[in-house]
Amino acid sequence: MRAVRVNSFGGPEVLRLEEVPDPRPPGAGEVLVRMHAAGVNPVDTYLRAGQYAMLPPLPYTPGGDGAGVVEAVGSSAAPGSASASQAGAATGSGAPRPGEPVYTSGAITGTYAELALCPAAHVHRLPSALSFVEGAAVGVPYATAYRALFQRGRAQQGELVLVRGASGGVGLAAVQLAVAASLTVHGTAGSPAGRDLVTAQGAALVVDHGAPDHDEQLRAASGGRGYDLIVEVAAHAGLGADLDLLAPRGRVIVVGSRGPVEIVPRELMSREADVRGLLLTTAPAGELAAAHDALFDGLASGRLRPVVARELPLAEAPRAHREIMAGPATGKIVLVP
Repeated sequence: MRAVRVNSFGGPEVLRLEEVPDPRPPGAGEVLVRMHAAGVNPVDTYLRAGQYAMLPPLPYTPGGDGAGVVEAVGSSAAPGSASASQAGAATGSGAPRPGEPVYTSGAITGTYAELALCPAAHVHRLPSALSFVEGAAVGVPYATAYRALFQRGRAQQGELVLVRGASGGVGLAAVQLAVAASLTVHGTAGSPAGRDLVTAQGAALVVDHGAPDHDEQLRAASGGRGYDLIVEVAAHAGLGADLDLLAPRGRVIVVGSRGPVEIVPRELMSREADVRGLLLTTAPAGELAAAHDALFDGLASGRLRPVVARELPLAEAPRAHREIMAGPATGKIVLVP
């Protein structure tokens, strides 16, 4: 099969399309998926560059997000088995079946490939309303956004939410999820196209986070009270300002950061506010399963709709990595085998 391989950590040029052996047959609790599309996430670029706390052994195939058709199912994930239900495989109605369309939120062998071996718990039914390309845009962005808003953020109906970097994959998912939950959403985005896109998802206000006075605009838009919940995708740039924009007992959920930041703790003390971190790879299995169950319902009903900015062939994985880090974002980049 064809797969993108990383043989040494480095820049986007280390991503190379190669002929490699097919993955081994799925074992207990595993599913083999024939990939029709693979989602590109910022974390993929950190891993490729060797700039992440936990790095895969070389060589490896990148990617955890994707969508395709079940090729084969390991014994404990077989349809109707008790262990399949315990594994949490495939939201919707039971375990995945060969020939069934699915999306993935994690992979053993990497999704930038024609075939990917995945843990059964990270294989979820693809609602019929979604294409494979749209399905590849679900896993990391929507699960992160759901956990940020409802599991870590404890958002309540009627609250005012700010989504920083709202035109990216996580940001757009957060806006859609918040609007569907009857929250009032404000967002920031770095380009006119991005701001138009966020507005189209239902945000009540979108400001240019490149404008020198954008924090003042946000403070005024909150009526001076501040935000009950802030989803922060770039804490190295925005966390200090976030604390000054919080309402009493507000929460900042940090879902991304590329470096250190200086904050004024008194801003937290005076508001009795919280800063909470989030990392999907350390999330409790039960919370992840609940998140994907909720996402299935939203995706199937049409309340949630992934936004794909660009489709590229697998061979253009280096370009995808360059573009996702260059910004400004206007949705998800997806690779197609």
